Amino acid sequence: MHEATVSPSAFRFRPHWEVLPAGTQLWRMHKSQYAAEEFKPFDPDDRAPGRFHGTAEDPYPCLYAATDPETALAETLLRSVPFDPETGKRLVLWRQVRGRSLNGVRTRCELKLVSLCSGAALAAVCQDNRLLENEGEEHYRNTRRWAREIRAQAPEAAGMIWDSKRNPSTRALVLFGDRLADCAGGPLEPLPYRSIPDLGSPDGIKEVNQLLEPLRSAIKEPLHRP
Repeated sequence: MHEATVSPSAFRFRPHWEVLPAGTQLWRMHKSQYAAEEFKPFDPDDRAPGRFHGTAEDPYPCLYAATDPETALAETLLRSVPFDPETGKRLVLWRQVRGRSLNGVRTRCELKLVSLCSGAALAAVCQDNRLLENEGEEHYRNTRRWAREIRAQAPEAAGMIWDSKRNPSTRALVLFGDRLADCAGGPLEPLPYRSIPDLGSPDGIKEVNQLLEPLRSAIKEPLHRP
């Protein structure tokens, strides 16, 4: 990835595109305070903004999702989590799922997304795999700068999509809430029958662990609940 001293605006992008048809089902893990279809607003006081969150210069609301529930969980929960030598699994702390939900949603309108799904697609925005793979706030400050410039040079983009780092062969994506105001009824329709409303509950942990089992991962249940 280019050093932070290089301004993304120095480059001219030629984005590759991927179109999600209306009716596409997606999954998202999120704080339970938000509705299944609700975008997270820009918060200047957010202590841990994500890889492609809005910035003070471009304060858009955003929503991260994935093409299947396992990937929605993995993208959030399995960041830099090592395998435990005793169990042979990646163990996720209960506090990471407490107060969170997993929901299925369906697109109400066609979504045109900037593709980051190949080397050529990344090169089209003058980037490489480090845009998607490097971790940490210092790196994220630069990825957010790059997302801001992609939005500036691709004003028709409703979001961006890429291959999941933590569950290869599936996709993760981010949607830009300010680009979807014209979608009647809102861009996403919640699917209540595709929902785990409380991931930290005993039933929620059971369901999550069933989804994460193929990835040899599980929620480590607390000895005592508050």
